[in-house]
Amino acid sequence: MTEYLSAEQILTADDLAIEDVPVPEWGGTVRVKGMSGKERDRFEAGFVGADMKQAAKDKALENYRARIAAACLVDAKGDRMFRSAAEVARLSEKSAEALQRVVDVANRLSGLTEDDVEELTGN
Repeated sequence: MTEYLSAEQILTADDLAIEDVPVPEWGGTVRVKGMSGKERDRFEAGFVGADMKQAAKDKALENYRARIAAACLVDAKGDRMFRSAAEVARLSEKSAEALQRVVDVANRLSGLTEDDVEELTGN
């Protein structure tokens, strides 16, 4: 007989994966944490305008790698490191290869598939 989880078991489960990622371009290792449902909803909402239509492709692609990296890069305590638009803009100036390494892990830990990314960015 199958035993099903209770609401309390679900709500108290430690289910947000964290992975350390070496980034030699930055001279060390970063910590990447998968997004919660709420965080992913907020991230995806950034691709929809006030009219609830998808943002223009050029707008959706603007700082995409930095935005997802910022949403998932955390410090040793698990707190987000980059919170402001100015910090995201500065992060977007970093190496595309280094950012992509972080983004690949962030996508995997957050359940973002290639199809999801294509839909968000209008590709």
